[in-house]
Amino acid sequence: MPTQNSQHPSLVVFDHPLIRAKVTALRDRETGHRAFRALMSQIAGLMVYEVTRSFTTDSITVQTPLEPFDGDHLSQRITVVPILRAGIGMTEGVLELMPEARVGHLGMARDEATLEPRAYLNKLPPDLGAGPVILIDPMLATGGSAVAAATMLRDAGAKDLRMICLVASPEGVQRMAKAHPTMPVYTAALDRELDERGYILPGLGDAGDRLFGTH
Repeated sequence: MPTQNSQHPSLVVFDHPLIRAKVTALRDRETGHRAFRALMSQIAGLMVYEVTRSFTTDSITVQTPLEPFDGDHLSQRITVVPILRAGIGMTEGVLELMPEARVGHLGMARDEATLEPRAYLNKLPPDLGAGPVILIDPMLATGGSAVAAATMLRDAGAKDLRMICLVASPEGVQRMAKAHPTMPVYTAALDRELDERGYILPGLGDAGDRLFGTH
């Protein structure tokens, strides 16, 4: 079951045996990129049930093989926005459960002069305010890229915004909460700290490199 963190009210940390076991396998340096890719997708799929719990539905009547049935369908347009490149690895798991969702893309890189994140790709649907927007990035480390991405989505019209990540640092969670205090962040693990290079400890290394086999 997911649990609220008393120090970070906007943070939801998952405590589920399947998720814990799969995150442990992700952390293992012996896990190759093929297995790493599958695990990322599977964890995202497991998490999305809780992330979408507050989605609204409308009533709909369908015809079963025997009789009419009054059921539900999602009432709003859903948009999934991965931060490139590592966010792609989680997107498939989310879309497996919500194939009707639209997919935007944000490419973020660090400006070596200012050390601040900058967008090199911004491809979003024009009406983000039409429904929930899920921001996806495996790592919430320093929080720089995620905060910048969330700000871009807000500026583009997103009203119902939430984030999914696999591993978060206390520093990244705090920075996000300060910049976007009303945005819930869902994570599979809240780790101990950042090192001097901005890597999460114990973490799982560079998620993009491990996902695509480029490390």
